[in-house]
Amino acid sequence: MERPLILVSNDDSYRAPGARYLVDRLLKLGDVVCVCPEHPQSGQSMALTVNSPLRITELPDYNGAKMYHVSGTPVDCIKLAMHHILDRRPALVATGINHGSNSAINVLYSGTMGAAMEGAAFGIPSIGFSLTDHSWEADFSPCLRAIDILCEAALKYRMPVDTALNVNVPNIKTEPKGMKICVPCRGLWNDEYKEYLDPYGRKFYWLTGQFENLEPDNRETDEWALAHELVSVVPVGIERTAGSVPQIDWLPEAIERYNTELKR
Repeated sequence: MERPLILVSNDDSYRAPGARYLVDRLLKLGDVVCVCPEHPQSGQSMALTVNSPLRITELPDYNGAKMYHVSGTPVDCIKLAMHHILDRRPALVATGINHGSNSAINVLYSGTMGAAMEGAAFGIPSIGFSLTDHSWEADFSPCLRAIDILCEAALKYRMPVDTALNVNVPNIKTEPKGMKICVPCRGLWNDEYKEYLDPYGRKFYWLTGQFENLEPDNRETDEWALAHELVSVVPVGIERTAGSVPQIDWLPEAIERYNTELKR
């Protein structure tokens, strides 16, 4: 039987260790094609390139996976993969592993999650993975069990229409203590831009700031889960109508499996 095709992308560029780590983990589940931006595209959300030509560059294979980079955004990567790179429809879109958290309001800005949402828009089960560590030398081993269990379940049971998973893994030196279905934490970024002067006395601004958790005691949020060394799993939907919450029938069972395996 033909192995399922898995499309991998991210927003940290094809050079990011997190992308290759994800590719390595998914090769046991299917054939992998990795299509990532040529340059880092953090914060691009679901942006499209509309005023510049796009180019696809084929790279040497990586451990049996086909590798490409695109001169555009993460969403450009998914669209070009679907229309001009892949020879068949993928069974799964997996994005990441992102260097840094995409919890709370960050899901709206994330290019890694933008790529996952674009996969969902094509009707493909899609999961974005993030580790709450920005370091290029990050240890991604705490992500392994979550990748295995969630991707295996998504391939087997698929996903509701227009729905993706936003999975964040805490930055800890040991395996997470469990996994939990969450809602995005309410919060905001304070002092987002710092003002500077260039050598000519002209003002310029650099993105900075601190995230403020507006509900630190809410045990249902992704920020609470991460603070308590749990993997947070937030179902997100393209449908943005207030109050709509995607329901994924197989997700509680997958999380129960994760938590049971930890106890063995």
